[in-house]
Amino acid sequence: MSKRVCPVTRSEFRANAKPIVVTVDGQRLSASVKEFQTSSLGWYLSGKVTLEVGGVPVDVQIGTTVTIIGSKELPKDSEAA
Repeated sequence: MSKRVCPVTRSEFRANAKPIVVTVDGQRLSASVKEFQTSSLGWYLSGKVTLEVGGVPVDVQIGTTVTIIGSKELPKDSEAA
């Protein structure tokens, strides 16, 4: 698979990215805008919810990342190459 180029710059991401809503079993959770230690850009969500398994409530922990493909390769400064 060929590499994809990120369509936004780091500065555009910082200026315009907003939290996103992730729905798990009908429960709405908010994923925060994040610049990861790997230099990738995206969103991060960590939280706990209660789900049902066979009618029995179970507490679960959710952790997810939503990463913009190609963002890791963006220049480290605020401008695109």
